[in-house]
Amino acid sequence: MRFAEFFPGQVIEAGPVSVDEQEIISFAKAYDPQWFHTDPEASEQGHFGGLIASGWHTCGLAMRLVADKVLAGSESFASPGLAYLKWPAPVRPHDQLRLKAEVLEAKRSASKPHLGILRWRWQMRNQHAVMVLELEATSLFHVPVAA
Repeated sequence: MRFAEFFPGQVIEAGPVSVDEQEIISFAKAYDPQWFHTDPEASEQGHFGGLIASGWHTCGLAMRLVADKVLAGSESFASPGLAYLKWPAPVRPHDQLRLKAEVLEAKRSASKPHLGILRWRWQMRNQHAVMVLELEATSLFHVPVAA
């Protein structure tokens, strides 16, 4: 989507994306090698009663959905970061995840008119409508200045 297409209150949905056990283990072994992400047998005795995905894996899944559905072909070039990030419930093998992104603000910078600033909230839920990710992000866009 182009920056000009965003407006406050807009809701964009993406997904589903499915998560399998091997993907959870592979990601965790590479980036978050904690036993409750990497060891299906040991994780059965853990707090969550089974294997769960790393929160960072969950973020990556959300980012992929946004990149494919929203940012592909846009003027997006960076993000200065997140206002907050929450993982209210774990992602488990075989979950089907859907993302809802709500635009909170879309404006041009007062001092740099070529800079579009998008502030938006992402929420990802599993097949049971349980929220597994919530964050507020700012995305930057290089937009043409009207002549």
